[in-house]
Amino acid sequence: MPEVRKNEAQQRYELVEGGEVLGFAEFRPVGDAIMLPHTEISPAHEGEGLGSQLAKYALDDVQAQGKMVIPMCPFIAGYIRKHPEYVELIHPQQRGVFQL
Repeated sequence: MPEVRKNEAQQRYELVEGGEVLGFAEFRPVGDAIMLPHTEISPAHEGEGLGSQLAKYALDDVQAQGKMVIPMCPFIAGYIRKHPEYVELIHPQQRGVFQL
């Protein structure tokens, strides 16, 4: 089972197994929010639910920091649509453009 970790130096959440990065979700601090611009999973591991694992970890981390989220990554936005418990995390300026 891959480990999810936060890599502050590279500003991304990573899924790691056996020293290999299987996927990552980039983050960028923006004032009182965290922008999630891009998520990527190794093609060899697509369809294994790793992207969802990353999205949940990232959103839970943003919530634990007391921040809002700016979901620029289509995958993260789609995850929020499927998990409405995270809708409240969306930065108010983004709620108008976020399609539920």
